[in-house]
Amino acid sequence: MTLPQLRNISGLTLALAALIVAAVAFTFFLLGDGSNLGVNGSTDARAQESNLRIKEPTYATSVTLNDKQLSAVEVGAVGDHEFPMQKAAVGSIDFNEDMTVQIFPPYQGKIIDLYPKVGDEVTKGQTLFTIDSPDLLNAEANLISAAGVLDQSTRVLARGQELYKTHAISQAELELDISNQMTAEGNLRTGRDAVHIFGKTDAEIDQIVAGRKADNTLVVRSSITGWVTARDGQPGLFVQPGTPPAVYSVADINTMWMLANVAESDVPAFHVGQEISVSLLAFPGRVFHGRIWSMDAMVDPNTHRMLMRSAIDDPDHELRSGMFATFVIRTGDPVSSLAVPVDGVVREGDGTNTVWVTADRRQFTQRIVKIGMQNDGYRQILDGLKPGELVATEGAVFLSNMVLIGQTGG
Repeated sequence: MTLPQLRNISGLTLALAALIVAAVAFTFFLLGDGSNLGVNGSTDARAQESNLRIKEPTYATSVTLNDKQLSAVEVGAVGDHEFPMQKAAVGSIDFNEDMTVQIFPPYQGKIIDLYPKVGDEVTKGQTLFTIDSPDLLNAEANLISAAGVLDQSTRVLARGQELYKTHAISQAELELDISNQMTAEGNLRTGRDAVHIFGKTDAEIDQIVAGRKADNTLVVRSSITGWVTARDGQPGLFVQPGTPPAVYSVADINTMWMLANVAESDVPAFHVGQEISVSLLAFPGRVFHGRIWSMDAMVDPNTHRMLMRSAIDDPDHELRSGMFATFVIRTGDPVSSLAVPVDGVVREGDGTNTVWVTADRRQFTQRIVKIGMQNDGYRQILDGLKPGELVATEGAVFLSNMVLIGQTGG
């Protein structure tokens, strides 16, 4: 070969060697300091692959705190706590439909006046509205007529009795007068009863009879004591019995209903008559008492829930329809179980529940636990802890956050 050709070959050889050295150096840079080597010195392929990806945050299992960090954590021993066996559900307050009445006029007519408004409290027998009733007018006219006939027959009978004493009339004529008078008395009683149906009192009927003046104003009164929940009428409106909407709706408010849709899985735990405790957002810290009133006969196939009605005692009339409420019902005897304060349990991002256990109150180890019920600020521990172990009762979230940011040293 010629000298120029030898020089070209030497240059290519040197360039190739430089590329090989650079590739090896880059490979060692990616692999790091050999921390991914196995016990026998062989490289873990899975570790190499993870090093070639962007590092994701990992969770450590222990944290050592310095003196400053210790002030953010409180430690307590795991002990027993009593957990009541109970079920809970949410719902809303409503009027007791079994104690709610719709007030219709007993006869047709036009409304003259309406008195209570929606939200007013009324008593049994209180006037709600009046109507101009042609049926009442007709009944009173018959009553006045019957009263007039009775007065006439009474006078005829008195004259006949005097004539009979002088033998001016026969026995048969006297008996006819007696019969007519008795018939008139019966017609008057019937007429009074007919007017009674319209709500007129005996005193009012006596006044009608004495004055021979009909009063076509039909007074419609409340049949119960309660609150006016609806008023659908105005003066001049023609109303009829049983034709909705009712002119007034009145609800007895000594008891209210709580309507709750309970889960299908909880249905076997409930039965009519069970006592319940109810809490409301409107009255924090207070508990109302009641009992299960009725339960639907079927479960909603779409939601797999069942409507349950509970009667809540409300003697002071404080509850309002539509209020949000939560009820709790005891389903069995309380159980005693290991527990830690709720602030000592952390729900991690993967859905597990963890606590932080310590032996020296400085180094804390993360441990997965299985939790159960919650009551009075304590969480039931079903598995993962032993009686007497020390755990972080406050600041557990602080410890978990330290792991996330990598501050695990003292």
